[in-house]
Amino acid sequence: MAKLLTDPAALRVAELPKGTTLNFDIVPDAQMRGQMAEELGVLGLRKVAFRGTLAPSGRRDWQLSAQLGATASQECVVTLEPVTTRIDNAVQRRFLADMPRAAELEPTPEDGVEMPEDDTKEPLGEVIDLARILIEALALALPDYPRKDGSGPAGAIAAPPGQAPLDDDAIKPFAGLAALRDQMKDDE
Repeated sequence: MAKLLTDPAALRVAELPKGTTLNFDIVPDAQMRGQMAEELGVLGLRKVAFRGTLAPSGRRDWQLSAQLGATASQECVVTLEPVTTRIDNAVQRRFLADMPRAAELEPTPEDGVEMPEDDTKEPLGEVIDLARILIEALALALPDYPRKDGSGPAGAIAAPPGQAPLDDDAIKPFAGLAALRDQMKDDE
């Protein structure tokens, strides 16, 4: 038996129907897309859809399987012009009741930080927030350094007021020595 959810509100785990798979279809309206774009630091979001299922797994765990689709507009890191990216990603999460919480896993400086082998596992809390999962999955899918097609490498030239900016030749001191050597050969 399946139930369809369209409200992106957080789901209280204690109120989830046992033995029932929940289908969800979240398509944020323009206002919510604007809030998401602001939170993610992008110019805009269009065609955002988060569809999938939340199913019981064992006695107390839950499995989320979803498809995320979105069109994002970001600034090119070189030209600052808008760059459009289409995202179509599968999203998997396993909410485990017996997984230690982050507060229980406080690493000491000697322990270091290690990435888990299975990054789909999360501790099961009191709520499963589908909207938060949508935003997190979108943040992970966005390009870190979007570039407009045909934009070359980013370059910056700076100098204090009244000074000539350094160019590539000035930064390469041996290029000046080669020119001096060539000049000495000419003088001989």
